Amino acid sequence: MQQMGLNEIRSRFLDFFKSKDHYVRESYSLVPQNDKSLLLISAGMAPLKNYFSGVEVPPSKRMSTCQKCIRTGDIENVGKTARHATFFEMLGNFSFGDYFKRESIKWGWEFVTEHLNIPEDKIWVTVYEEDDDSYDLWSKEMGFPEERLVRLGKDDNFWEIGIGPCGPCSEIHFDRGPEYGCDNPDCKPGCDCDRYLEFWNHVFTQFNRDEEGNYTPLENKNIDTGMGLERIACIMQGVNTIFDVDTIKHILNSVEKMAGVEYGINDKTDTSVRIITDHIRAVSFLVADGVLPSNEGRGYVLRRLLRRAARHGKLLGVKENFLFKLVDEVIKVSGEAYPELVEKESYIKKVIRIEEEKFNETIDQGSEILASYIADLKKNKENTLSGVNAFRLYDTFGFPIDLTKEILEEENLLIDEGAFNDEMNKQRERARSARGNMDGESWKEDPLSKLDSSVSTEFIGYDNLKNDGAVKAIVKDNEIVESATIGDKVVIVLDKTTFYPEGGGQSGDTGLLVNKNEDIIIEVIDTKKGANNTIKHICIVKSGMINTHEKLNTIVNKEVRMASARNHSATHILHKVLKDVLGDHVNQAGSLVTPDRLRFDVTHFEAITKEEIKLIEDKVNDAILEAYTINCENMNINEAKEKGAMALFGEKYGNDVRVVSMGDYSIELCGGTHLTNTSQIGMFKILSEGGVAAGVRRIEAITGRAVYNYLKEKEELISNVCSNLKVKEDTLALRVTSLLEENKNLGKELHDVKTKMSLQSMDSVLDSKIDANGVDLVCSKFEGMDMNTLKEVADSLRDKLVSGVVILANVADGKINFVVTATKDVVEKGIHCGNIVKEISSIAGGKGGGRPNMAQAGAPDVLKVDDALNAASEVVKSQVK
Repeated sequence: MQQMGLNEIRSRFLDFFKSKDHYVRESYSLVPQNDKSLLLISAGMAPLKNYFSGVEVPPSKRMSTCQKCIRTGDIENVGKTARHATFFEMLGNFSFGDYFKRESIKWGWEFVTEHLNIPEDKIWVTVYEEDDDSYDLWSKEMGFPEERLVRLGKDDNFWEIGIGPCGPCSEIHFDRGPEYGCDNPDCKPGCDCDRYLEFWNHVFTQFNRDEEGNYTPLENKNIDTGMGLERIACIMQGVNTIFDVDTIKHILNSVEKMAGVEYGINDKTDTSVRIITDHIRAVSFLVADGVLPSNEGRGYVLRRLLRRAARHGKLLGVKENFLFKLVDEVIKVSGEAYPELVEKESYIKKVIRIEEEKFNETIDQGSEILASYIADLKKNKENTLSGVNAFRLYDTFGFPIDLTKEILEEENLLIDEGAFNDEMNKQRERARSARGNMDGESWKEDPLSKLDSSVSTEFIGYDNLKNDGAVKAIVKDNEIVESATIGDKVVIVLDKTTFYPEGGGQSGDTGLLVNKNEDIIIEVIDTKKGANNTIKHICIVKSGMINTHEKLNTIVNKEVRMASARNHSATHILHKVLKDVLGDHVNQAGSLVTPDRLRFDVTHFEAITKEEIKLIEDKVNDAILEAYTINCENMNINEAKEKGAMALFGEKYGNDVRVVSMGDYSIELCGGTHLTNTSQIGMFKILSEGGVAAGVRRIEAITGRAVYNYLKEKEELISNVCSNLKVKEDTLALRVTSLLEENKNLGKELHDVKTKMSLQSMDSVLDSKIDANGVDLVCSKFEGMDMNTLKEVADSLRDKLVSGVVILANVADGKINFVVTATKDVVEKGIHCGNIVKEISSIAGGKGGGRPNMAQAGAPDVLKVDDALNAASEVVKSQVK
């Protein structure tokens, strides 16, 4: 058997199916598009679900891909064994109602034996026990020996997820030899030993499973095969684990070199090396596909992988940030197959480096919190950290549980792992509830999918706002009906329409559907995409009765369409300007285009400054005034790329795409509606800028008439302010500056008066001091004092006290502020102001902390201020050594 590299296997597979008239598509993004049932793509067929269910029409009835995949269910086991991985590639060939079992089996055998040259006597095959068709195809048509053809039950050879399409499958196995087997002389696939390695699964989707568990034959049968690229590479390279495969071993060797360790010598070290090797592959691809670290969803998966890898770098003794440097090694072995890694190299490194830096800060912060927990345990003469506190360290501060255990062991302390696991399970349950029932959602049926496959809608609204269309379907109360009358809320499908359906961030058109005699009037309140390339007009029947096959005139609301087009065309200019001003790392992370305004999310790691906002506004308006001609052309995807068209993170693009060009200034792939010239946008104004997620900034803006109305409102506001201040507009700024200065001076005078009054009463406050185990303690309450004055008074009292502790409370604006300060000599006796303020403020529902000699806190329950101060004496006494 010929040794073959992973990249060569991938190329041979895709070239083979290209020769079988398959449309070979590059991998879809790891981020699912229009699929709320999935967090990340975890199987080769996952991005194609809508093609299998009939919701979308595939670009070809035959497809083949090598799909990037992430599996997160057993992250904890990755690295602990040499078999688990989070990132992997899945080879697959698919048929949507075209070929079926015969071709799938025949081509599978041909590729394995003639292109991979795997010895036939090393191959075993399994089929579903009731699938006689597949058995006969293998044994009779392919001449495959029946002694190596095994029937297995539903658990092994039948594929289904909840309700929807499902079917039997046939798996191809490789015999690794008796040295990997068990003592059973009848050992064969299905045995729990490691001898037979399944590497290619052929799923024959021929049934539809309903909620009652009935299996109905599908009219259009499908093929879905999956072959793990890393697994077949193990076979072709004669190695036992994926970490020995050529491309992955290259990264592993780089980890060894960077950490100064040798793989294969020490189990603990090997675990860390494997974790870093796997996780750097996963995070590089995740970031390239637009995922950013956060505390929820797929961003949390990325953050968890990054921090786990960084943690294991520390265990290997790597002190500096190092993960971002390993991106180069991932690109060396995968960049040719996945050019997005090369294109976004600097961006990927920047995201990883920033997250590593944050994790280093987190580790330090977590260490401080854990140190305080340990101090409390020892003070209370306890030896076990609660599961709740351990989970808080893990969940809030990203502090790994194994690090918590290690530090506790050094202090001869334990951890309540049972309670920690309970908290983890509660979190998983919350996450599960938030996701909902994925199985049902995965294949949720659109009523329109029941229509004949020939029913579709042609969109003719790019150049026309009015045209005729014939009613092909009416949906009322989620059922297809023949007619609807006045007051009915319905969905109407036409054979062609000028109404643009919501998509690409742009809201759907509104308007009217009217028959020739105008006795049927239907208001379209929204437009969306439906199953089988249909367009759904969400309507209310205003007059008459509408029937299927009725001819209607489609009248799009021109004012609303133009307003949306202004905002949409403006987002293209904005995208280009943001890259020019902020850098090439900026990419669109989401958008919303409505008639009223536009919202544009971009990947950027810090707040956009006022100066940058002004520059961005200026450049967008300059492009508007340049009056660039806007051209929209359909072309091949490769032509579009050669032209320099900008594609968006994670978007699905077929062979033919629509390219929107604004002169030579902006060129993007886009299916939305646009103007014919940038001058039609009128004006552009940014209303706000802010963060919406880690590394994502959101810009909200308006264009055209909305800017005009905005300026009129500002003009009226300025006029009213001038009137109230009795000044002219040209002296308004000067008058406001003068008022602010007057206010500042008055505030200073008031502060000085309050401070003077407080200091005058200082002697009486000092007279109230008490003895707390040999330490002088002064407690006092004030009202209406600002925090700065409170601190000044506390410092003055401490200095006059010479030796002791000062605790002050101030009630103002419905809350309490505490300040605690102490002299150096009593700190040496055990006094810790941070711990004092923490305990007394908690009595009033507050929290705070600080240094041993100075601390402050806030609390909401003003009725408990006296209780808090009364408790101070016992708290201080308990600290004195």
